[in-house]
Amino acid sequence: MSSVIEEKVKQLQGDVITWRRYLHQHAEISFQEYATSAYIENELKKMEGMTVSRPLPTGVIGVIEGAYPGKTIALRADIDALPMVEDNGLEFASVNTGAMHSCAHDGHAAMLLGVAKIFSEERAKMHGKLICIFQHAEELPPGGAVEMVEKGVMEGVDAIFGMHLSSNFPTGTFGVKSGVLTSATDGFTIKVFGKGGHSSMPEQCIDPVTTGAQIIMALQNIKSRFVAASETLVFSVCKVHCGDAYNIIPGEMVIEGSVRSFSKEIRERLPQWIEQIASGIAAANGATVECIYDYGYASVVNDPELTDEAREVLTKWFGKESILEIGLLMPGEDFSAFTELTGVPGCFVEIGTANDEKGTRVNHHNPKYIMDEDALYYGTAFFAGMVEKELEVY
Repeated sequence: MSSVIEEKVKQLQGDVITWRRYLHQHAEISFQEYATSAYIENELKKMEGMTVSRPLPTGVIGVIEGAYPGKTIALRADIDALPMVEDNGLEFASVNTGAMHSCAHDGHAAMLLGVAKIFSEERAKMHGKLICIFQHAEELPPGGAVEMVEKGVMEGVDAIFGMHLSSNFPTGTFGVKSGVLTSATDGFTIKVFGKGGHSSMPEQCIDPVTTGAQIIMALQNIKSRFVAASETLVFSVCKVHCGDAYNIIPGEMVIEGSVRSFSKEIRERLPQWIEQIASGIAAANGATVECIYDYGYASVVNDPELTDEAREVLTKWFGKESILEIGLLMPGEDFSAFTELTGVPGCFVEIGTANDEKGTRVNHHNPKYIMDEDALYYGTAFFAGMVEKELEVY
């Protein structure tokens, strides 16, 4: 590692924390990150040699051209908050009621601003081009990554790197995995159509409630009987709506849920299995169904070679003991669009933020979530180390 880059990462931590706290205090939810994007754009424009563009109303791109020819690499940070009311007592808590950075995206954006500043100052040593992607709407499918790709931000990119601060791992550690990392995240809706009527005369009705209940239970057979026991699959019914009165059998029931899978083959067959089960049970009860399957984010798949390079960088900076070889992660992540839709290899790493003394083990997407800001150094260092290696900044 370059002692110059290492020193710059250390010196910048005050700025990174300032950026993070401002973004946290002014949280904005998916597809509404107008002020967030304006703030990031303004900060980037203060940096020498930085070319800034807004391919979308709520997304920002910063580009740094090195003095020498070389590869083009991209770094991605998501910038959106979640629709919830903050309840953790922070002095810089969100002033936008109903919007909270409870998934650490404020930290991601702040760390990328730090890396952008470092290499705007070190561009005379860079071999190639650095693209900093501040991406909107990671939390809400279809997600902002797809829109970014459609706007051409990945054209000419040779590799892309991403990261996520995570309270599942201790501060100072890095969760690393080659190959498939996150689940594909899909949703489904099943509309059950029957015939409503008086609850005292069910024989004159076609009850969508009992039919829907049978469908809900039978859907669990997809995991237990349709796929191999070695496959990881989570099938959850999360929302059911039907009826308006205690003594009226309704005419319709709506069932909604989510599916988390890792196998492309299983993912492709899930709509067929859901239709098969729901329509069969409906027919047996004299009802009909309409099944809708919504494809969400694909799995993040880490390129093995880039992941090995990440391990090498982390070992040089923090020692091999800082690396945790992790398993599959159930949460989805639309970083996958940058690689799956383009064929560009990528690597995504988890940055630990759990610190018992600071109480930062609270799960993400929780109104009491608190980040260990010491972790911002480690994430900034990871991105800086990858740029240093990939663009030969020596």
